[in-house]
Amino acid sequence: MKDSNTKTATKKATAAKTTTSASKAKTPASKSSASTSKTSTPKGTVKAKSSAAEGLRELFVDSLKDIYWAEKALTKALPKMAKNATSQNLIDAINDHLKVTEGQVARLEEVFASVGEKATAKKCDAMEGLIKEGEGIMEETEIGAVRDAGIIAASQKIEHYEIATYGTLAAFAKTLGEDAAVELLVQTLNEEKEADITLTEAAYNTINFDASEEDEE
Repeated sequence: MKDSNTKTATKKATAAKTTTSASKAKTPASKSSASTSKTSTPKGTVKAKSSAAEGLRELFVDSLKDIYWAEKALTKALPKMAKNATSQNLIDAINDHLKVTEGQVARLEEVFASVGEKATAKKCDAMEGLIKEGEGIMEETEIGAVRDAGIIAASQKIEHYEIATYGTLAAFAKTLGEDAAVELLVQTLNEEKEADITLTEAAYNTINFDASEEDEE
């Protein structure tokens, strides 16, 4: 009986060791699996928001909301620029573009309607930053030709952003087969290009030269 009991005890001890050993063997594998899960996303990859666009149409509409906000913000920023300018040519150019911008806001509403979406504004961080930069330039310059030159510089940055945005939106609309939207967006794109040319001519014809003379004095 003693021999039988001894054998049974030995078998139980061996089985317990085997179970413990197997359990320990599984632990590293579990850690390895967790480690793999944590590193599955490449370092530096931007995590998408829950509302992130999953298709080109969503990205297109989201971008429309951005520029809609941007244009409406400009209708408030342009009058301030005009009040701080001294060159009559620049003042006229800004006021003319204000009227054009108001028309562009209405045209964007047509674009929304043409693609079956409600016109909704979504804060545009880029435009907000450009407008703030323009305000900063005005704060850091004395009234006169130098401030005028700064206003033109800030305005052209805004125009270049809009040119890039409308060009991209027109390309998206074309890819999506939204022909009515393409026509409307290209019309605005051309207006932005004309505004940029007007600002360039104002800068090179008088303002930058006047600003240079003020520096020499």
